[in-house]
Amino acid sequence: MGKLIIDAHSHLWLKQDTYVDGKRILSLKNGRSIFMDEEVQMVPPFIIDGQNTAEVFLSNMDYAQVGGAVVVQELIDGCQNEYLADVQRRFPDRFFCMGMAWNQEEAQAVIDMGLKGIAYPGHRMRQPLTTLMPVFKLMERQGMVLSMCLADDERQIAEMGEVIEECPQLKVAIGHFGMPTTASFRSQVLLARRGENVMVESGGITWLYHPEFYPYPTAIRRIREAADLVGWERLMWGSDYPRTITAITYRMSYDFVEKSAELSADEKAAFLGENACRFYGFKNLPELPYIKNMSE
Repeated sequence: MGKLIIDAHSHLWLKQDTYVDGKRILSLKNGRSIFMDEEVQMVPPFIIDGQNTAEVFLSNMDYAQVGGAVVVQELIDGCQNEYLADVQRRFPDRFFCMGMAWNQEEAQAVIDMGLKGIAYPGHRMRQPLTTLMPVFKLMERQGMVLSMCLADDERQIAEMGEVIEECPQLKVAIGHFGMPTTASFRSQVLLARRGENVMVESGGITWLYHPEFYPYPTAIRRIREAADLVGWERLMWGSDYPRTITAITYRMSYDFVEKSAELSADEKAAFLGENACRFYGFKNLPELPYIKNMSE
């Protein structure tokens, strides 16, 4: 089999139609959305109907030779539980889909729908993370994965540490690579030392370093710094598809790592796919041959 690449942080939705902090988020046409009351290019303009579907993503994955993807959720996209449950049923070997739930009853519904984890945009939460401890304990008993993106300061570090200690068998993926452009980066990454089932994934790292742009040399340095803190076995690549590909192609969201002279072949293999394959339990991934571009 060829190279193993797994995306540990992506998003899908049929339609954005929600409010966050009283501000409107709504899918329009040609890849645009109303976002926090402002019209923005949310996704590439070829997504003309506003639907960020599994089929379009699979086409991008096949082209970029990405075998599997973890689909998380965010408040800004609205709850996509029903759609993601359908995606999980239709493409069980390619996707690991997570639900959204804010209490035990909702979490049980997510489990009953066949979703494999629950994702939390902790950076948008006002209540302490520990108020969700009953949900986390249910997830631990059910063998689910918790995806958690934390605030870009220190206020949630102790709370997340308490969750990890109280639920030692719960698999936890810290998102957005611990916000490497902020002062909380080191503290977030070091959470992976607090428990044997804690990982850190790089979803959104190309967005965080967008002003620097491809090939993101500072992002490479932060990846190595994180590895020095917790080991390569705790790190996973994530793209934050599709929002990040308004500026770059999907393949570019990982090949800046693949082409870097600063990382070894074994380090790249662990980060880009091997760790995520082990952590999420992907099986029966397809072989995806490289298809030459007409312009090559």
